[in-house]
Amino acid sequence: MKLHVGREDDQSSNTLLRDDAKGASQKIAFFQYTIIAVFLFLITGFWDLQIRNPELYQERAQENSVKSIPVLAPRGKILDRDGRVIVDNHSSFSLYLSRENLKTEHLRPIAEGLNLDYDSLVARVRRFQSRGAPQYEPIPIKEELTPGELAFVDSHKDGSTFPELEVVRVQHRLYPRDGLAAHVIGYVGEISESELDSPELARFHQGDIIGKDGIERQYNDQLMGVDGQKRVEVDSFGNERHVLDDKEAVSGKNLQLTIDLDLQAVAELTLENRKGAVVALDPRNGEVLAMVSRPAFDPNLFAGRIRSKDWKVLLDNPDHPLLNRAVQAQQAPGSTFKPIMALAGLETGAIDDNFRISCPGGATFYGRFFKCWGKHGTVGLHEGLVHSCDTFFYNVGNRLGIDRIAQYAEMVGYGRKTGIDLPHEAEGLVPSSKWKIRNFRERWYPSETISVAIGQGATTVTPLQMAVAIGGISIGGMWFQPHMVKDAVHLMPARRAEVNLENIGRVVSGMFGVVNEAGTGVRAHLPGVAVCGKTGTAQLASNNLLKGTSYGATHKDNAWFVGFAPCENPEIVVAALFENGEHGQLAAPIVRDVLKAYFDKKARLAQPQPQIAHIPTGLLQPPPPVPATTASVNP
Repeated sequence: MKLHVGREDDQSSNTLLRDDAKGASQKIAFFQYTIIAVFLFLITGFWDLQIRNPELYQERAQENSVKSIPVLAPRGKILDRDGRVIVDNHSSFSLYLSRENLKTEHLRPIAEGLNLDYDSLVARVRRFQSRGAPQYEPIPIKEELTPGELAFVDSHKDGSTFPELEVVRVQHRLYPRDGLAAHVIGYVGEISESELDSPELARFHQGDIIGKDGIERQYNDQLMGVDGQKRVEVDSFGNERHVLDDKEAVSGKNLQLTIDLDLQAVAELTLENRKGAVVALDPRNGEVLAMVSRPAFDPNLFAGRIRSKDWKVLLDNPDHPLLNRAVQAQQAPGSTFKPIMALAGLETGAIDDNFRISCPGGATFYGRFFKCWGKHGTVGLHEGLVHSCDTFFYNVGNRLGIDRIAQYAEMVGYGRKTGIDLPHEAEGLVPSSKWKIRNFRERWYPSETISVAIGQGATTVTPLQMAVAIGGISIGGMWFQPHMVKDAVHLMPARRAEVNLENIGRVVSGMFGVVNEAGTGVRAHLPGVAVCGKTGTAQLASNNLLKGTSYGATHKDNAWFVGFAPCENPEIVVAALFENGEHGQLAAPIVRDVLKAYFDKKARLAQPQPQIAHIPTGLLQPPPPVPATTASVNP
């Protein structure tokens, strides 16, 4: 019994020993095969890396060690006619994300560290990636970095944290304060999605800063420079080791305007706390000496990327500060239209020097009574202009008819763009029988001509058009294309009208009387300067309709004044629109102040400059050396 059991135990022990040896050999074989497989994998990778595609992997390694940094070109400066700087640049730091090292999971801590909106940052990165821009082009995410933000970037841009952060020194636009010449200069900003899709801007890339309005937009190609690029080798921690390639940026060209800063400053002050526009130009060549639109805006808000809340404030402002009223405000000219009516009447023979009417306070035409603003008695052409008699010009308009009025209005430049080198210029409107049929499918009624004869009805002009029109009349019937840049090229030849200079003389004489013969524009009088001008009061809506409504304050009549000086050989013409100013005579001081600034400066420059006293040449020579002598010294 015992012997049997012992045999069974021995047999079981032998079986276990055989099983253990077999399992161990299998494990050893498994590890051997694993080692062989790993070794073969490494050999294959080594073969692929060193022999099969060495150029590809060498290029990838190079990309990982080389970083491209943009070198942004500063825009050209904008100068006034005397070479004084209006728009300059200032140095600052902007933050970019390198797309070669960009990791999506880093965006949230970057946004938190720099006080950026995370969702906006993600959306911006996606926009750049979806545009298919080259991988080496970085993504701008913040301008004008503060010292605190610079410190955050410096402490986090190493390879172990956020290697995609890259600080670039840039030149941002520096505009005048208080919106000085804001509508003339315009502003710059980042190119938008819609602009990228336009053919004229197709060469630009996402993130580029371009001119958005005014001179900045009109002459963007000249003001923009050519960006450079710096390629540097970096180590695994993102530190720069040495520069591989450095392509310098080329600055944009400076641009000299026709604007006179002295006149511009005075014109700005005349419209302070008012809505309206002032345009001053030289009628002899079309150079714009001053252009103001109020209310204005601060172009510095747009120098980088304008904040959404600032943009909303500008858009929601009921006074429309972004509107350049000088070239875009289309308003009825009121009585400033009467010099054109007078010239048309004389040129066509509808009236002559002997034509006179009686003004009892208005007149009836086609069964309707048209009121005059006063009772002027017997009135001829000269008195009609001096005292701005509506009744007189009702009769002139009735004799001319709408189509001849339109002919002479278009002759002086109304109803079409002047061609000034600024964007978004408006055309204004000159009504005619053809215009009404084309737009309303109705014939023109003679009674409608009566309102047009005093600058009301459908007639609208811009302040720039008014300055150009009256300026051309003042120099004998020649109209130059207005322009903002000195030495402008591609200007249209001056338009000359075949008009009788004696008839122009009669019109100018009446405009002289407006200012100097107790006319409606006496507030524009300047001692020692022969100023000619014309007031205008234009209704926005019928006073009877506005009476008793809440719209009375916002729909008061517009006040106009246009003047030039001197009467003979004029050098400057100024048009002023004072929105809701009620009476044209209230716009006259605006023009007077600009004219005064012009002639005061001219007189100041004409004065002989003090000469620096010259020291005689002999006094500047060193004294001759003293000859050596023998001297005795007394004890």
